[in-house]
Amino acid sequence: MSIMSVENRDAGPFADALRAAIRARGLGLQRLRERLRVRGVTISLATLSYWQSGRSRPERRESLVALKHLEAVLEVPEGSLSALVGPPRPRGRWLSTVGDSLPLSALWPRPEPVTDALAEVDTTWDERLTRISQHDRVYVGPDGGEVGYTSRQVLRSEVDGSDRWVVILHTDEHDRPAPTVNAVRNCRLGRVVTRRADGLTVAELLFDRPLTRGETVITEHEIIHAAPYPVDRNYERKFRLPVREFVLEVSFDPAAMPARVEQYSRTGGGPELTVPATLDPGGGVHSVALDFGPGCFGFRWS
Repeated sequence: MSIMSVENRDAGPFADALRAAIRARGLGLQRLRERLRVRGVTISLATLSYWQSGRSRPERRESLVALKHLEAVLEVPEGSLSALVGPPRPRGRWLSTVGDSLPLSALWPRPEPVTDALAEVDTTWDERLTRISQHDRVYVGPDGGEVGYTSRQVLRSEVDGSDRWVVILHTDEHDRPAPTVNAVRNCRLGRVVTRRADGLTVAELLFDRPLTRGETVITEHEIIHAAPYPVDRNYERKFRLPVREFVLEVSFDPAAMPARVEQYSRTGGGPELTVPATLDPGGGVHSVALDFGPGCFGFRWS
C-alpha cells in the first residue's frame, strides 16, 4: 500500500519538533508512554497524540514536568522542547462551539488502538469543523457481506486553515484485507494507516484547498471492501461532536434480505434506544437524525 505523509503546516514549532524527535527516536506512542511510566510519569496516548499533532500543548505544571521526562526519553537536549511550547493559546470562537468534547477515540470499545493509529495522521482540524450534514449509504451483498459504503459530508470551518477530514473505520473480522478508501469529490486521499490486527483503517481526506473561517465544503468518499466481504450485522456512525443532520441508508441485495432490522442510538452516557425498521420495496432501510450527538447511531440486522 502506498502511504502519503502530509504534515500540518500550522501545528507550530513545538509540534513539529516533537514529531521530528519521535521519528528520529523510532518509538511509537505506546512505547513512549511505557518509558515515561518507568520514570514515574503517567500520561495518556491521547495527550501524546494531541501534543505531536498541535491540537494541544503542555501548559499545566504536571504536563511541563512530563515534558522534561519526555525530552530525556527522546534523547534531545534538556529544555529544547520546553522552549518551543510558548504562551497559552488564545481562545477563539470555534472553541465555544465544541465545549467539553470527547477524545477522538472515546466512543470505541478499545480506545487505545484507535488513539495509536490516529497519532499517525493530522487530527488538528477535527474540532474546528462543524458537522452540518452527513449522509451514509451502505451496500450489503448477496452473501450478507458489507460491500462498502459511500459518505457525503457538509462541513463548515470555524477558523482559517482547515484542510482535511479524518475517517476512522473498524471491522469486526480482523483477518480481512484492509478496505480501499477512495476520494470521490472535492477531496483527495492523504495518509492512510492500517492496523489489521485491530481491524482499523484511518485515512486523511485532504480538501482541494484550505478553508477560510465560515466557509463550507461538500466532500464525498467511498469505502470498498475486498471479497470475501466482511459479514458485519450492523453499521453505525460515531459522532464525538454534534451533527445537525445525519441520514443513514442500508441497501440489501435481494439474495440477502434480513428477517429483522432495528435502528439504534446511544447519546452521552444514556441507555441504548432501539426502534424496529421496515424494509422499503427496494430492499433497504433509512433513518434521519437531527441535532444528534455526541453518540452512536446505526442499524443492526439478523
